[in-house]
Amino acid sequence: MTSINLLNLAKIGQLDPVPLSVDLVKRMLLSAKQRLRDAEFTQNSPETRFDCAYTAIRVVADIGLHLNGFRTSTSKPGHHQTAVQCLSHTLGVDAATVRILDGLRKQRNLSDYDGEMVTDAALQECLRQAQTMVMRADSVLKEHPAFSIGG
Repeated sequence: MTSINLLNLAKIGQLDPVPLSVDLVKRMLLSAKQRLRDAEFTQNSPETRFDCAYTAIRVVADIGLHLNGFRTSTSKPGHHQTAVQCLSHTLGVDAATVRILDGLRKQRNLSDYDGEMVTDAALQECLRQAQTMVMRADSVLKEHPAFSIGG
């Protein structure tokens, strides 16, 4: 059942309805896993590793929306923020974790747009969260009826 909060975001144009595509979700999950592998490659700079780990988180957030029949409206500002903040409604992520993920989103913006260097602590937190989110997506898909037959 779709959350009333997601329906309200759709009403104000923050989310667009989309039909479920099992193939798309599988490709998105593969992309998140590849980004996580790239983030774990220690020869990359901390900023690149952070960006890759953050992207894995964001892709999982997009998967959660897609499984609920939505995607963020990229014509509106704040689509990363919307996707991350919807995780409690899409993948059952607790509010405290959503706040941490939103903090990582803000750190990513500071790094990308203001040239702020990524600390080792921020990088390690982003890696931990990305690993957890990818595992959560795997778990949710294993239980999802569209993915259980022939998945």
